[in-house]
Amino acid sequence: MSRVKRGKIKTKKRRKLLKLTKGFKWGRKSKKRQAKEAVLHKLSHAFRGRKQKKRDYRRLWNTKINAALKEKGLKYNQFINNLKNKKIKLDRKILADLAENHNEVFQKIIELTK
Repeated sequence: MSRVKRGKIKTKKRRKLLKLTKGFKWGRKSKKRQAKEAVLHKLSHAFRGRKQKKRDYRRLWNTKINAALKEKGLKYNQFINNLKNKKIKLDRKILADLAENHNEVFQKIIELTK
């Protein structure tokens, strides 16, 4: 039986791993064992980050809406409750954009909820 040489495959595998750790500090970008550990953590942090991003954006939208409502002397929770009671189905992302960029449209929505 002939001998199997794995040099090519091993190098390719290592290069693929090191490509994922591009931009990391110290040995984590160049040493195989440290890079392997860093990639495992990187993937778990990326998963968690995708979940956190949704939370962070919702908090940002709520803050923008609240800031626009404070100028008019309204409270955020009352405004959202009035929207639901009047069956106006606009999500917070749209409301935040209207409050920030299209103030006159947002004022009309406030008038509709009163």
